[in-house]
Formats: sequence, structure tokens, C-alpha cells
Amino acid sequence: MAGFRRYLEGERARSAHTVRAYLADLESLFAYAAGEGVETLAGLELGTLRRWLGRQSEEGRSRATLARHAATIRTFTSWALREELIAADPALRLQAPKREQSLPGVLQRRQLGRIFDRLDEDASEGAPVPLRNRALVELLYATGIRVGELAGLDIDDLDADRRTLRVVGKGNKERTVPYGLPAALAVDDWLRRGRPKLATPHSGPALFLGARGRRLDQRQARSVVKGLLEGLGDTSATGPHALRHSAATHLLDGGADLRAVQEILGHSSLATTQIYTHVSVERLRASYRQAHPRA
Repeated sequence: MAGFRRYLEGERARSAHTVRAYLADLESLFAYAAGEGVETLAGLELGTLRRWLGRQSEEGRSRATLARHAATIRTFTSWALREELIAADPALRLQAPKREQSLPGVLQRRQLGRIFDRLDEDASEGAPVPLRNRALVELLYATGIRVGELAGLDIDDLDADRRTLRVVGKGNKERTVPYGLPAALAVDDWLRRGRPKLATPHSGPALFLGARGRRLDQRQARSVVKGLLEGLGDTSATGPHALRHSAATHLLDGGADLRAVQEILGHSSLATTQIYTHVSVERLRASYRQAHPRA
């Protein structure tokens, strides 16, 4: 075990948390194998490994956890084979369960209407923070951008005439995303009446500012959205990603092309975008079950 720890910490440069998780998995496996009468590494067989994973499943472990357990086993037995501690790798045919692909939480249009009504009411007196909050939520839903991308926006990233946004996404990849009139009006109101009241010499070109005039960070943006969603009281959707999920789903519900949605969201793979087609199908089925007399 000590040699495997050094291998994980050294050559593979894994984090301390990951190393602890791997070693805990192995301790559990060895304890189970000992219960089956396996006393040496050479005695480990594929059947033992499969039964251990089966026991973990019976104890309620998630598919993601089971997949990690299987990865731990394969990493360990592969290392043990290279170190000539075993003559054959018993995990070569060990398959991990596929991870569950959970459908993202999606806000209904009436729920979004309530959110924007509240934001409009809060911003009606012209205070800078409510003006900012309305603008950032409108922009998150209008564009489907990630909260980190939103926090990194500069004023020059806006093209107000074309109503488009230059976004720097994962891997420093740039894309251009359109946004609608409500978001344009909210952002313009923030820039005219809100931002100047918060701006300081340290604000720089940041589009959105915190209460002290510096660039708004992701935690502040997340807190704004979290509070609004909790205020609804009738949704499982949480955090800014709910607005991204909702934007993508509503685009597809409205007939948008899947590849156009992929470009808007900045997904490198079309397969990532396709999860939203599953969400749309589920919404279609729910509507069918509710409305059709013989559903």
C-alpha cells in the first residue's frame, strides 16, 4: 500500500484528496476480500472485484461512486502488474457502471415571469445594486452564458447596435452570442443609472461591479440567482446554471437548431448539447399525459 501511495503522489501527481479516496477504496476492497478468504494480492480474482462492487451498489452507492471504485481497482491492479506483484491483471475485464445522466432543472416560463417581475419591482427606485441584479439575470437567461463568463465581461464586449455579446469561454475560446430586447434595456439601464454610482478608479472596464466598485465575482452572482430561485418556492432548479439550462431548453422548445444552441452555449461537443433535447422530450411527454384523454 505504501508503494502505491508513493506512485499516486509522485508519478501521477494526484491531489491529496484523490489519494485518500483511492486508498480508502482499497482498504474497503481488501477487507471484503479477506472476508472471502483472499489473503494475498495474487488471490484477487475478477469475481471478487465484481462482488465487491455489487456490495457497494447494495449499500446505496451512486453510479458515479461505483465508477470511481472501479477506476481505483484498475489503477491499482495495473500498477501491481508493472511492479510484478501479481502475474496477471484481474481487472482487465472489469467494467464500471455508466454514470447517470441527470436532467438539469428547468424553470417554467411563468416562474421566470415571477423572477423578472420581482427584479423590475426592486429596480424601480433606481438603486444601483437592484439595477445590476436585473441586468445580470436578464443577460444570463437571454444568452445562456456561464456565470464565470458573465463575471469576466467588459463593457466593450457588448455590441449594443447588433445586440450581441463577445464571450470568452472554456479554453479561452471566443464566441458571439445574441441577446434580446429585454436584456438590452436592462443592461442599458444599469450602464446609465447604476454602474456610475458604484464605479471607482479600480473598476476598470468590468461590465458588472460589486457594491465596492470592483469587478463582480462569481460568488456574488451565484448568491443573487440563488436568492431569487429560493424565493420562488416551487422549483428544484438551483443556481445560475438553472438559467443556462432554461435558456437552452426554451430555445429548443421554440424550434432552434441544435447546432445553433451548441454555438450559443459554447459546447465543444454536440453530445453535450443533446441533453437538452431529452429535457424537451420530457416536457412534451408531461404535456401529453396532462392533456390527452387517453394518455
